[in-house]
Amino acid sequence: MALIEVRNLTKIFAHAESPFGGKSRADVRAVDDVSLDIHPGETLGLVGESGSGKSTLGRLILRLIEPTSGSVSFEGRDLLAAGRAEMRRLRRDMQIIFQDPFASLDPRYRVEDIIAEPMLIHKDSSRDSRHRLSGRAKLDVAGRVSELLRAVGLDESARSRYPHEFSGGQRQRIGIARALALRPKFIVCDEPVSALDVSVGAQIVNLLQQLQRDFGLTYLFISHSMPVVRYLCTRIAVMSRGKLVEIGDTEQITSSPAHPYTRTLLAATPELVV
Repeated sequence: MALIEVRNLTKIFAHAESPFGGKSRADVRAVDDVSLDIHPGETLGLVGESGSGKSTLGRLILRLIEPTSGSVSFEGRDLLAAGRAEMRRLRRDMQIIFQDPFASLDPRYRVEDIIAEPMLIHKDSSRDSRHRLSGRAKLDVAGRVSELLRAVGLDESARSRYPHEFSGGQRQRIGIARALALRPKFIVCDEPVSALDVSVGAQIVNLLQQLQRDFGLTYLFISHSMPVVRYLCTRIAVMSRGKLVEIGDTEQITSSPAHPYTRTLLAATPELVV
């Protein structure tokens, strides 16, 4: 059974809420009747140029944005029908790594607080949850933070530091550690290397691959770079103007693409040696 099932998913932004800014007179069909499955343990690459609807689709799957129509199921459960309490439970299994490692971390928090925050939120919904935890629970959270720092290649000295003290690649490692805090099954990686230098991005791609093996993760990897997706992903889905124009095994998509848009992407993207 597929871990994620997406059927006829559509998101139309009215001109007043257009994500592209300005005063558009027309509605924006950001995601247009998309259907796909994501299987346990795989990495599905989602590629397309900027504005093709990739990130919107990722957020719709996580129900960070409400769709106009369609359905999303996680392990057979209808996410769009889930109430607040059930959706809260399901969010433990579904996380996101954001594109911008500079904007996605709260500059007021130390690294240990950033990584611990998801655990604290799901242990106790009160605002002063850190102070309400028992001594044993505090030790459990602290131990988990240390475990996650090691998993993403950072040492204990990072715990007490703030995001501005780290490079872009190190910040992205912190964001990855935060995404892993609740032991999720599924992670949306929303262009996690596009804001990084090529060599640093390659390190992050290799880290994601290692973490997938270590923790049994399933990824939706969103990118505009065919070479990165070719290296990391099991299958590739191609989006253009909100529509899914092609989906298939990585070898088939990269060697003999069926759609002209896919061929254009392959021809336009420079090679990346990882």
